[in-house]
Amino acid sequence: MVREDAHGPVHRIAGVDISSTRFDPANLVHAAVVVLSWPELTPLATAAATERATMPYIPGYLGFREVPALLVAWQRLATTPDLVPDLVMVDGHGVAHPRGLGIAAHLGALLDVPAIGVAKSVLVGRPAAPLPEEPGATVPLLWKGRRLGTVLRTKRRSNPLIISTGHRVGEASAVEWVRRCLRGYRLPEPTRLAHLAANAERCDAHGG
Repeated sequence: MVREDAHGPVHRIAGVDISSTRFDPANLVHAAVVVLSWPELTPLATAAATERATMPYIPGYLGFREVPALLVAWQRLATTPDLVPDLVMVDGHGVAHPRGLGIAAHLGALLDVPAIGVAKSVLVGRPAAPLPEEPGATVPLLWKGRRLGTVLRTKRRSNPLIISTGHRVGEASAVEWVRRCLRGYRLPEPTRLAHLAANAERCDAHGG
């Protein structure tokens, strides 16, 4: 994994997300990739896939369970060069992970695409200080004396997000990209739309 900025101009940003449950007897993983134009953040395309997981639900190893379905959805976009994203926001952790390999780092490294982890809760570590209520406020996320990511308040009276580099995007740039993609919701627009698309794929796969 590359933890520094190593990408070219950004014209398209993708959001990716997974919808699944460890209690599903069919063990299905529902993946979605939504591509948006930058800077307009206009949706350009959505690709989804439902795959049977090949390993059980194990906290800390979700990338191995969920990434295969994301790769199938990604390949459905890759056939159209004009839709290949220049930057990806993943609903999950990047290096803010006990082994430094959350799903955003896992996917970014496999595809060799710039990736950012945008997680809804802390997996490991703790904020370095209390986080102010103002939208845009940040504090470092620390674990064992080192910085794993950034705790970012995106909306007043909402729980913060955990931002961390996944691949080829530095920590400061990752936070800035997330801030620039906010449109009044807790989640940045790419992962917000991917979340909706993954839930829609799950509903379709289960017959509504």
